[in-house]
Amino acid sequence: MSQSASSTTAGQDTLERTSPPTARVVRVLDFLVAHQGRRFGLAELSRRCAISKPTCLGILTELVAAGYLTREPQSKTYGLGPALIAAGRAARRDLPASPLVHQELETLSARFGTIFTASAVIGDQIVVIDIVSPPGMSAPASIGQTYPFAPPVGLMYVLWEPDEDLDRWLAREPALPVDLDRDHLRRVAADCRATGYLVEGTTKEAMRLHTLMAGIGARDLPADVRYLLGEMVSGLRDRSYFADALGDSAGSHRVGLIAAPVFDADARQMLVLNMYVDRVVANPEIITLGAALREAADRITNEAGGRDPFTTTSNSR
Repeated sequence: MSQSASSTTAGQDTLERTSPPTARVVRVLDFLVAHQGRRFGLAELSRRCAISKPTCLGILTELVAAGYLTREPQSKTYGLGPALIAAGRAARRDLPASPLVHQELETLSARFGTIFTASAVIGDQIVVIDIVSPPGMSAPASIGQTYPFAPPVGLMYVLWEPDEDLDRWLAREPALPVDLDRDHLRRVAADCRATGYLVEGTTKEAMRLHTLMAGIGARDLPADVRYLLGEMVSGLRDRSYFADALGDSAGSHRVGLIAAPVFDADARQMLVLNMYVDRVVANPEIITLGAALREAADRITNEAGGRDPFTTTSNSR
């Protein structure tokens, strides 16, 4: 065989060489991505991905340790993890078009001169996906930061979901020992579904407490510490303003943040956009801010091929 022919054959072998162990990891990730929002146990993942249980368990264990998957301790099920956010963002930066979510956040931040974030529920955690801050302003969170998705943290991620999902969230073991007024929260959900956004009078102290909880297992804290934090949350409970409270054009309220949902093709919450306000705002301006955030969320929903289940056929809320 000539040297050139040998080189060609070697090159072809290099291009065609495969790695079965790597292929099995890819199968697991591809399967969970294709079933985003759902969680699966070891036996089902092993069967659906055609991987033996011992091998599948080893793959899952490594992916959980690296943050690419999450494991729910009680149900022993697996889902997508927060490390995929950073990987996805890095990949999107290499694409010719900028992500629409980031564009919308930049436009809103330039218009209103404040901090905007996008976040989502991944597994049993709330993950911050994107942040845009005006120069000189410090964001209350960082990209990739996680929070426990359990009462009292995470209401805005179920407000625009079906009622049964809201009930399931309310039934979860609280991250902190607090008493929740379920009837009040259901009224909040009904009001937000009508307006398309949530207005909260969140205090700086409550935001600091949420930051403190980021990345920690609240249930792993000593009982007395959890009790004290629960008392703090109860004393600093977020105040949600109903639409009728904003109708007085002469009135004003202290606003911590405003949130609006982005929906996917199945009419489920895909993201939540947050606007950090942290000041006393006249009621007409609150409505203007809420409408602007809702319109940005609607544009992202439409671009993603999503559908808002609470929008009427006339496309008005």
